[in-house]
Amino acid sequence: MTPAALAALHARSIRKPRPWTETEFASLLASPHVFLIGGATAFALGRTAADEAELLTLVTAPEYRRQGLARRCLAAFEAEAAQRGATVSLLEVAADNHAACDLYASAGYNEAGRRRGYYDSSTDALILRKKIASS
Repeated sequence: MTPAALAALHARSIRKPRPWTETEFASLLASPHVFLIGGATAFALGRTAADEAELLTLVTAPEYRRQGLARRCLAAFEAEAAQRGATVSLLEVAADNHAACDLYASAGYNEAGRRRGYYDSSTDALILRKKIASS
């Protein structure tokens, strides 16, 4: 997918925090540590550094939600991160994004921290962590 296509899907799917721009996607994808999983209906963007992986964003087009696409992208993200040597996966999610929180909890992520009022005065960011098997 092109940075423009990623930005368009992100804009249709993400409200908090703000959707990312084509320029931001292009900049991220220019890094050899960043990788993309998925396609036109759902994608995960992640990066690795040393033995850690960070899920930067996970997006499913609104009309394709509740079909397991995000779960498959998350599993593929973890597999790719492990291939790159990561043993831990980290991510950040808005505490009021209950669907995402439920997905991550069911995938084995646990709260490792909380940023109070991070997104706005009433919305905390949860920092979630999971050990993953390195290849």
